Amino acid sequence: MSKQKSNSKTLAIRFQKLGKLYYFDAGEIQDLKPDDHVIVMTSKGRELGQVAGYAESTPDEPKGGWKPIERRATAQELVMARLWQQKELDAMISCREKAAELGIANLKIVAAEYSYDGSRLTFLCASEGDEKANIKKLRSAMGRMQRKARVEIRQIGPRDVAKVCSGMGACGLEARCCARFLSEFSPISIKMAKAQGISLNPQEITGMCGRLRCCLMYEFELYVEARKGMPKLKKRVVTPMGEGRVIDLYPLTKTVVVQLEDGVRVEVPNDELEPYEELKVLEAKAKKP
Repeated sequence: MSKQKSNSKTLAIRFQKLGKLYYFDAGEIQDLKPDDHVIVMTSKGRELGQVAGYAESTPDEPKGGWKPIERRATAQELVMARLWQQKELDAMISCREKAAELGIANLKIVAAEYSYDGSRLTFLCASEGDEKANIKKLRSAMGRMQRKARVEIRQIGPRDVAKVCSGMGACGLEARCCARFLSEFSPISIKMAKAQGISLNPQEITGMCGRLRCCLMYEFELYVEARKGMPKLKKRVVTPMGEGRVIDLYPLTKTVVVQLEDGVRVEVPNDELEPYEELKVLEAKAKKP
C-alpha cells in the first residue's frame, strides 16, 4: 500500500484506528490523501472511514468491482462522530448492567461502538468459559433502551479482546503489539517457536489473550532462511575437535553446539562441520583398491 497517490484509484479504508483494511474505488473524487475521512456504503449501511493510502496490490477484485467512495466527510459529520464516540462508554456500562440484570454471567462486554451518525450501536463481547452465552434477550433489551439506534451484539475472539482492551503486554511493553500497530492477526503455530529455539514453556510463548504470541512470527522467516544448510538436532557430525552429535543451533551466528564423544560441548562454525555419514562413505571409497 502506498501513502502517495498512484495511477490506481483503489483506496484502502479502515473504520477503526488499527482496523482491518477494506478497499474502495475513489472514482471521480480527486486528491484524497492518507488520513482523509470519507463516507462509504458497506453491508452494514453508510460508514465513516479513514483513508490509509492508495493500494498497490489488493485481494481478488469482487465481481462488479470495488464499491465506490461516495464523498468526503464533512466537518459537521466528523464532529457528530466524535460526539457519539463520547457516549460509547455509557452505553457499554448500561449493557453490562443489563447483562447482569438478566443473569448472563458468562458474557464479557468489551466495548460499544456507535456509527458516525448514531444510527447503529454495536456491542463487542466475548463468551467466558466453554458455554456460549445467549445474547438474544440482551439484544432485545438494549434495543428497547436505544430506540434511535439499531443495536447489534457481535462476539469476538480472545485476540480481538486483547486488542480492544490494550494494556501491558506479556513481554513488559506498555502497550500490546495488537493495540499499537497490528491491523490483522496472522496464523501463529508452535512450529514458529521451535524454529527460533524459544522455550516451549506456555508462560514464555503465550500472550495476554491466552493464545500464542503474535511476535513469534516477526523473525520466523529470518530463522527459517538462516537454518538452511545447517545440520538437524541429534545429527552426528565431524568437527575439527573430533566426532560428536548436534545438541543446539544458533542460526543467526551460523554456529552449532556439538557434544563430543568425551562429553565436552563445543561451539563450532557451521562451515567447519562435515556430515558424519558422508565422511565415512568417502573414507570407505578411499580404502578400496
